[in-house]
Amino acid sequence: MKFLKILGGIIAVLAIIFVIGGLVLPKTYSVSRSIVINAPDSVIYKNIADFKEFYKWNPWAKMEPTAKSTYSGTPAQPGHVYAWEGKETGQGSMTILTAKPSTNVDIELKFIKPFESLADTKFDIQPDGTGQKVTWTMSGENNMISKWMCVFVSMDKMIGKDFEAGLKSLKEKSEKGS
Repeated sequence: MKFLKILGGIIAVLAIIFVIGGLVLPKTYSVSRSIVINAPDSVIYKNIADFKEFYKWNPWAKMEPTAKSTYSGTPAQPGHVYAWEGKETGQGSMTILTAKPSTNVDIELKFIKPFESLADTKFDIQPDGTGQKVTWTMSGENNMISKWMCVFVSMDKMIGKDFEAGLKSLKEKSEKGS
């Protein structure tokens, strides 16, 4: 009987820590990386806003090229969708919300599996010397579980390297003119 009281007390304390921690841990996250690309803004924009071109430099597609991918809607227009389903990459979709030619693309990123999540992903293209500075940003709200995950590994550490690899591939593809 004493063991059950101690166990109940431990569970109650852990539940309180979980709830209070969830109230004070970061409510939002943002990850951003930039690179300068020596290519016309129109080429870079097409490689981002046409999801069939995006797929060719997308770091997660390279991680699991056998994942099922589908595309719908008009490239570079609101409503253009790229959806995927794979064993390693899970299931999700990207939908263009707004697109300003050669300047920016705002995308809703929805993860379905292995866990549900919604993020705002933006690509900004700005002149930088003789090239174009491309900034890739993803931001969203942390749910209770992701708040606690960030205690152990930040979202920046989880996907920052993938953004860097993706931007490097975008640079290579864009500078080749394709």
